[in-house]
Amino acid sequence: MSKELLFEIGTEEIPSEYLPAALADLAATAKRLLGEERLAFGTVRTLATPRRLVLLAEGLAEAQEDRVRQVVGPTKAVAFDADGNPTRAAQGFARAQGVPVEQLQVRVLEKGEYVVAVVEEQGAKAVDLLPGLLVRLIGQLSFPKFMRWGNGTVRFVRPIRWLLALYGGRLLEFTVDGVPSGNKTYGHRFLSPRSARVRSFAEYLETLEEKQVIVDQDRRRDLVVRLATEAAASVGGAPLLDPDLVETVTHLVELPTVVCGGFKPEFLALPREVVITPMRKHQRYFPVVDAGGNLLPHFVAISNMSAKDMELIREGNERVLRARLTDAEFFYREDRKVPLADRVPDLQGIVFQERLGTVLDKVDRIEALAAHLAEAMGPDAAAAKARRAARLCKADLATTMVKEFPELQGIMGADYARLSGEDAEVARAIEEHYRPRFAGDAAAGSTLGAIVALADKLDTLSGCFGIGVTPTGAGDPFALRRAALGVVVTLLDRKLAIPLAPAVRRALALLGARCVRPAAEVEREVLEFLRGRLHTLLQERGIAADLADAALAAGIDNVPDAARRAEALMGLRKEPDFAELAVTFRRVVNILPPGFSRPVNPQQFVESAERALHGQTAGLRAEVAPMLAAGEYLRALRHIAALRPVVDMFFDEVLVMAEDANLRENRLALLAEVAQLFARIADFTRIAVAG
Repeated sequence: MSKELLFEIGTEEIPSEYLPAALADLAATAKRLLGEERLAFGTVRTLATPRRLVLLAEGLAEAQEDRVRQVVGPTKAVAFDADGNPTRAAQGFARAQGVPVEQLQVRVLEKGEYVVAVVEEQGAKAVDLLPGLLVRLIGQLSFPKFMRWGNGTVRFVRPIRWLLALYGGRLLEFTVDGVPSGNKTYGHRFLSPRSARVRSFAEYLETLEEKQVIVDQDRRRDLVVRLATEAAASVGGAPLLDPDLVETVTHLVELPTVVCGGFKPEFLALPREVVITPMRKHQRYFPVVDAGGNLLPHFVAISNMSAKDMELIREGNERVLRARLTDAEFFYREDRKVPLADRVPDLQGIVFQERLGTVLDKVDRIEALAAHLAEAMGPDAAAAKARRAARLCKADLATTMVKEFPELQGIMGADYARLSGEDAEVARAIEEHYRPRFAGDAAAGSTLGAIVALADKLDTLSGCFGIGVTPTGAGDPFALRRAALGVVVTLLDRKLAIPLAPAVRRALALLGARCVRPAAEVEREVLEFLRGRLHTLLQERGIAADLADAALAAGIDNVPDAARRAEALMGLRKEPDFAELAVTFRRVVNILPPGFSRPVNPQQFVESAERALHGQTAGLRAEVAPMLAAGEYLRALRHIAALRPVVDMFFDEVLVMAEDANLRENRLALLAEVAQLFARIADFTRIAVAG
């Protein structure tokens, strides 16, 4: 038979950003521990509110599965005397394994004959195992930060206040740091704080709803969306339901209730993001827009309280937002008194990194690198604009608005640049140079913005690698993974054929003496780091890992080109004879000595297969050259694939590694010519072939 396990860890309020990962970790850890204990189960479900983590395991077996173990003991010669009687060694081994000495078996193993005990273990009861398992479960959950409290020794995300543990409706008794398990749960801290006994998960859900707690986060999320939509509709608008904000609000409350507040329409004269940011980032409010997407002087707040007079809650929220917006209005007015360009010298007072200098030092490097990248792409006019955008790209860090609302960096820089009379393209580039800001975010929408973004990120990568500050499993304080991903996303999505190696080399040169490690070594590491980010990105976009690896092994200097080559390999893999083709091309590459290079001498050909391969290779080289130049890699690969039967015939009829050195090297040179046909596209030795 099977039963239901219900486990609730009651705590002080857990930060909302911790809960999504905690839910996944709770489920995974519970499944692992149940598996280790050989306790079969059906489904595992996890729930959470700010004050509780809940595990439900349905269909949990009443006992472990029985098992038979084979334990190897001493050798036969040690276990039995010359007459075949068990020695003291055999008797001791049998006693230790809990089996009669007569049941010991002799088996032939790799190293000889050994005594083996076959031990039958009856599974322990779940009710005896689960208390210890749940204690271990608490200790093995992972969080960004832990706490200790009182005089206890347990580390957990927040102090544990109660534990509910039921198996088949029966209490599982144990204690964690002085907190005993029980059959009681607790309701909403303010609306219904008293405890209540429960006997099953169904009763648990029903009881908590009566006590003003919706424990199922999916139901709370749906309710948050519905309440926000209805409240915004009451003032003729719709809420801006940012998914991250919806998730955050869902995990901030146990009982979602809604208020719709307003603010002075005069605040709408501020830039849109200046109004939205205090709502979203600081107050967790949903802005309200009309049918055209224009901001309305209203907001929707989700509260964790239900008061008789919700007007008091609404007035409180309005008062807090009004203070925020009043501050923002003041900052905006004061910041505009100084042209953006005049703030650049103030960046000397902001440290970027102790060994890499101030933000102004960084701006100097970005400016020079952006001009270098622009010159590689177009006329001097583009370089001049790139210099100007780079010069101003960090200036808003010195403004009061960005100091108060760091989320607005770049956004305010663009706005202040326009108000200062800067070129529209320059202003746009200032905002866009931070993109992509996060995984999945779009790259800069303009070429100028992309150039400044690349210069900024390449300077950060080269500088940090140059002083030995690199990402580790424990942390990435300068967000280098994000910077590297931003570089490859920008190059790929903007289709910019800017050579990576020269760009990194230039960034290192601009760092000068600040780069304390050998420049060539740093360049290799940065390029390999970028290669890793590009490999991951291609996989996320549907390219098989081995094909991405094969394409990138042929070069990553031109990122869009590398992606096209990987896509061509994906197209070729759909061909029915792809596996055979890959095997043939791998054979060609594998037989060549590393770095082998010498011209082919047709006068040394002996076999007709040599002449046939040489003739077809020469013809294909001329045929596919324009395709390779145009980036038509799939078309080129399909033409090159026609060479496979001739290559196979060559291997069948020609002894490549002939004793005659001249003959051998000429045949290797012929295969090198074949390899050169596809080496520009991919390294076929990295392609996985089934079988």
